[in-house]
Amino acid sequence: MANQPISMQRIKQIIRYHHEGMAIKQIVKLARTSRNTVKQYLAKFKELGLTIEELDHLDAYSIHQLFSSAPPKELAKKDPRFTRLQELLPSIAKALRKRGMTIEKQWKEYTQQEVNHYQSTQFGDYVREYLGRQKVSMVLEHKLGDKLYLDFAGDKLQLIDKESGELDEVEVFVGILPASNLIYVQCCHTQSTVDMANCTRKCLEYIGGSPAAIVTDNLKAVVIKSSKYEPLLNQAFESFGEHYSTSILPCRAYKPQDKALVESAVNLVYQRIYTELDKHEFFHLEELNQAIAPLLEDLNNASFKGEESRRIRFEQEERQTLKPLPDIPYDLQHSISATVMKNGHVNFSADKHQYSVPYTFIGKKVKLVYNSDYVAIYYNHEPIARHERDYRKNRYSTDKEHLASTHRFMSEWNPEFFIAQGKAISDEVAYYLEKLMESKSHPEQGFKACLGVLNLGAKVGAERITKACKRAHNYQSYSYWTIEDILTKKLDEIDPETEQLEENRHTPEHRNIRGSKYYE
Repeated sequence: MANQPISMQRIKQIIRYHHEGMAIKQIVKLARTSRNTVKQYLAKFKELGLTIEELDHLDAYSIHQLFSSAPPKELAKKDPRFTRLQELLPSIAKALRKRGMTIEKQWKEYTQQEVNHYQSTQFGDYVREYLGRQKVSMVLEHKLGDKLYLDFAGDKLQLIDKESGELDEVEVFVGILPASNLIYVQCCHTQSTVDMANCTRKCLEYIGGSPAAIVTDNLKAVVIKSSKYEPLLNQAFESFGEHYSTSILPCRAYKPQDKALVESAVNLVYQRIYTELDKHEFFHLEELNQAIAPLLEDLNNASFKGEESRRIRFEQEERQTLKPLPDIPYDLQHSISATVMKNGHVNFSADKHQYSVPYTFIGKKVKLVYNSDYVAIYYNHEPIARHERDYRKNRYSTDKEHLASTHRFMSEWNPEFFIAQGKAISDEVAYYLEKLMESKSHPEQGFKACLGVLNLGAKVGAERITKACKRAHNYQSYSYWTIEDILTKKLDEIDPETEQLEENRHTPEHRNIRGSKYYE
């Protein structure tokens, strides 16, 4: 274009200076080139219709192809080859989106179809110029079936713990095929390697195949050590890639534009999915993912930028370019060792959750093998228990069949259980046990006291325990010790209607029974 060669970086500087409002005279001075050269490059930039941001993303080769000399348009338009090529350019651009397709291959097809055709160099110049005008430079173009981008959303969703009412945050996994813009979303508990692999597997199952590469953020689940040139991958996730015949490509830590595509997908998920989920409450992860599924389909089936939907573009163009999935899904597992505690449970340290095993293994050292869905427990390589994985901290997952008979009875303790036991004796006993449990600050205190009262009833019979509970209720004193003292001193045998109560004579001499006047 100019009389003297000029670097591609200098072209960028000229255009950027002009974009910032700098005068031509000043640009000439800073760029150390002629006024005519500056004007020519600015005119070419305007003709291409690129933005300054798109220019920044182009490499030196692309800039050279776009800004190199080409026949004046006035002359080119008179050439029938030019008119015909302009008609073919949209289909050529679409074909170039296919994996493995190149401009050279397209030129060969073009020459087979057109007797009067351009040579390779001129053909390439016009194609690249067209791509530049359409704002889809080869640097930013995504080929069909080439890549799947993955990331976690910055804003998390929440589950409600039914027992405590506390809110538990969960991660939101997002994937996008950049060529068709098909999106995948699901929730998981953590960003661990196990959860990341599980989500990625389900994403591949959703799209029905494997792309040539999976591009992830530099998450610890995938990358052990970031590098501009060769990131060190987690061995487990590297095995995942081998299983699905795909390459794992972490985003370049130094190139934030690598993340722009998936971040735009995340923003869309906020707008189309989060806003709908915020109208509801969810208690289980599976329940939350079930609610996401139809919203995700609505998103993918919606018209995309005024054209066909993501789903249509995927089904028509990209699905057939994906590699078939293996018959056996990848199951990433981890294992840890633990000793069975006296309560018949093992502590799963990763989640601070306890899982039961048969009580005969108390004191034994066992192995826990787990993934994102389940925890399996082995002793001497033999399976002894399997539980659905529960991510709630300081909780128990208990199979009653694992417990000894005494422990199994205790596992059934709850207010309804003890009230029912009391009602089997009399309504008065049931009412007293209910009030006893209400008076305790911790449920287990009330349960044990109720058990003691029931044991006393088994010793003295239904009539005496009923009278003892009625008298203790008159005292407004709710404890095991109150009932025991009444029975020991046989106060239950005194008729309350004829009793002339004298506080010091009739009230049991016990620190837990202070007489009726004390409670007034």
